[in-house]
Amino acid sequence: MRDIKSVGIVSKPNSPRAAELVPRLLEWLGGRGIVACCDEVTAGYAGLSEGAPRERVAADCDLLIVLGGDGTLLAAARALRGREIPMLPVNLGGLGFLTAVTIDEILPELERAFRGGHRIGKRRMLHCEVQRDGQTVSQYEALNDVVITKGSIARMIDLDVIVDGHFVCAYKADGLIVCTPTGSTAYSLSAGGPIIFPKVGALCLTPICPHMLTNRPVIVPDTSIVQVIDLAEDDGAYLTIDGQIGEPLKTRDRVVASRSSSVLQLIRPPRSLFFDVLRQKLKWGER
Repeated sequence: MRDIKSVGIVSKPNSPRAAELVPRLLEWLGGRGIVACCDEVTAGYAGLSEGAPRERVAADCDLLIVLGGDGTLLAAARALRGREIPMLPVNLGGLGFLTAVTIDEILPELERAFRGGHRIGKRRMLHCEVQRDGQTVSQYEALNDVVITKGSIARMIDLDVIVDGHFVCAYKADGLIVCTPTGSTAYSLSAGGPIIFPKVGALCLTPICPHMLTNRPVIVPDTSIVQVIDLAEDDGAYLTIDGQIGEPLKTRDRVVASRSSSVLQLIRPPRSLFFDVLRQKLKWGER
């Protein structure tokens, strides 16, 4: 890993814990000669006149600190735009499957990272394109999932799914989730999908409230090209990326999901293993 000379900080808005932490963190970094670049929210917590857009913060640092929850991390991951910059996610409360570092652990973890003794967990992202009349009209990168849901109340949508050129299923459902192993503990899990170990090279297709009870989640290799054809009326279905951004779909739009070239590098605490996190977050029984 490169020497860390600059750190970017991205924070969750309206967080009293972040407001308390940011000034102490900036003072600690300054005492070690580390240059800090803050987004607008972080700058507000620090009493600075202005901050930088998240994309610029991610571009101008050797390490990115994310203060918040999994939602803040998802937004920061997209802001990296494929740059191989380690990210230190700090949980400020809530469930936090990905933000495993606590406030008390942030300074020791930073010390470890500056010494090069940190542990990196790599998470492959998902590339998504919307194709309309044979043309690509939009593109996205997702860490968790690509979701197509109904756009109107109490009406199911029809979706045809093709994997690697082979027709899989004609779904009549409230929607469909295409998720990465990272996203398997998010919306897909709530919809009845399986938990996938992060190192497994797979994508999961999870129908949302399907009309046919025999429509179950399907796992395919992450080398697969997943195509979902929207058969709903114009604006009858909506595409959502990581639960945060997206767009309405038109009839016969084709949503194409495939393995991204981008890999997110998460700094993980030495004590935090995947099944430890599951036991803690999902309240599984311990021996």
